Amino acid sequence: MHGFGFDVAHMLAGGLVLVSLAMLYQDRLYSLLNTLALHAAVLALSVAWQADIQDAPHLYITAAIALGFKAVAVPMALRRMVFRLGIHREIESVVGVGFTMLAGIGLIALSLVVMLPATTHADPLAREDIALALSVVLIGLLMMVVRRNAVSQVAGFMSLENGIVLAAAGAQGMPLVVEISVAFSVLIAFIVIGIFLFRIRERFDTVDVQALDRFRGERR
Repeated sequence: MHGFGFDVAHMLAGGLVLVSLAMLYQDRLYSLLNTLALHAAVLALSVAWQADIQDAPHLYITAAIALGFKAVAVPMALRRMVFRLGIHREIESVVGVGFTMLAGIGLIALSLVVMLPATTHADPLAREDIALALSVVLIGLLMMVVRRNAVSQVAGFMSLENGIVLAAAGAQGMPLVVEISVAFSVLIAFIVIGIFLFRIRERFDTVDVQALDRFRGERR
């Protein structure tokens, strides 16, 4: 049973990595937001499974937060934001999709090479999950770097946070108070980012960060 439980946990964590790569591949905002919702749903499944095999009931609350807040509320709010901003075009990247995907695969390999030897004496369940969680975090950072659109960078930030939650759940869970504080921190950051995006749109009529570079140093 333990072997089966570990296999399913690793499969769900690996699925989260695959969905992160799918987010890198998306070139339209609505497709990206749909994939972000799937990312959070897979995270919720992974955390719920961790709650079962670790006998940690508080992780079920974390899974519920991930499902309700990250898989439903945040993507819906971002879709509404995109609609109100009038953004319906493709997402522009600093580099091509092919190079971005290769970089993402390289980050996954780097995570495994760095984390597996460093956690030789760790719990077998946590060892692989932390390595995969680091892959999710690094891919989220990569998305924030290579995407020019501010909304897609928000999606990268959210996927990065999902990786942190996966790592904490795999490492025998976090105290519930920490999980709730993380959720509220993300909520506050999301509200601030939403206000920031609307102010950018109002001031510069775009959310393309490359286009915004032209306004640096502009005087009123």
